[in-house]
Amino acid sequence: MIKLNNINQYYAQSHTLWDLSLEIKTGSCTCIMGRNGVGKTTLTKAIMGLLPLKDGEIMYEGGDISKLSSDKRAALGIGYVPQGREIFSQLTVKENLEIGLLGNRNSLKKVPAKIYELFPVLKEMLKRKGGDLSGGQQQQLSIARALCLEPKLLILDEPAEGIQPNIVQQIGSVIDYLTKEEKMTVILIEQKLPFARKHGDDFFILERGQVVAKGEISQLNDDVVNQFLSV
Repeated sequence: MIKLNNINQYYAQSHTLWDLSLEIKTGSCTCIMGRNGVGKTTLTKAIMGLLPLKDGEIMYEGGDISKLSSDKRAALGIGYVPQGREIFSQLTVKENLEIGLLGNRNSLKKVPAKIYELFPVLKEMLKRKGGDLSGGQQQQLSIARALCLEPKLLILDEPAEGIQPNIVQQIGSVIDYLTKEEKMTVILIEQKLPFARKHGDDFFILERGQVVAKGEISQLNDDVVNQFLSV
């Protein structure tokens, strides 16, 4: 599905990703983990085309997308839900979803019914402004907006952060549905170990912009956690 080969990225003079290589399996949920400041969000932005690469390549479905703009990557079927949600607070729920349709790779003009099946609360709030929603509802809206693209690859940057437990559970169920039923590929940036272990299939752990551990989620044992994730 997607493969990163020896990518390097900088913020000003700071070298944030160092010869980073990894491969994401199709139809899986792959967790990208690590302590704060190790390059997780930088990695997602590089995949989405929001940050330029110094060198290296990003291969997606057999083609090199390293030089493509973010909108062209979205048109290829890459959806992105950033940390902090970034919905349009002055627009209604309906208008936020319709913005997601603008990049739909199949030129769809109407919000798919499946969106409201996955997030029924949004159907009840279509006329409400995004800024009036709770944090959990805004997160649901952000994910739903990305799904309006009908992506093949969905990147989620800490979707459970600061969200009430019942909505965290719902988001986890949505991830399971997308990977197991829709065969969508999900890249999940996640700090919460129970959430990652429950919904992930594979993991990569970053440290100082490099992959230091990887494997199937069953291999994310206490020794690995204590070595690379404990604060």
